Amino acid sequence: MLKPFPSLAAGPHPTQICWNGDEEERLIIALYTIAAVIMAAGSLYLAWRNRDFRKFLAGAFFVSSGILFYLYLADVSVPLLGTSFVETPRISGGRSIVHFTLFLLCLYFGFVKKLEA
Repeated sequence: MLKPFPSLAAGPHPTQICWNGDEEERLIIALYTIAAVIMAAGSLYLAWRNRDFRKFLAGAFFVSSGILFYLYLADVSVPLLGTSFVETPRISGGRSIVHFTLFLLCLYFGFVKKLEA
């Protein structure tokens, strides 16, 4: 006769937490928010200090604004991974405007304007 593993016979492991759907969604949203704040702060710090990073951001914002504008024109809704939130085409359109504005700023300060030494 086969005996079950001791960990399975004792019940669920303490690290196996049964999450409620609402609690899990709130946790994921909080993690998304924390990650966004950390990434934004790091990007702003590097962009402030490094001209080459502003050039990189100009390209990244250009591509991002183009993709978001395409999603707006194609009327595509994008779900946020792990949550029940859905980014509507209208939100994508608004974000494409913001990203294009950031592209213009990074383009100007990265390529056009020469900083005084």
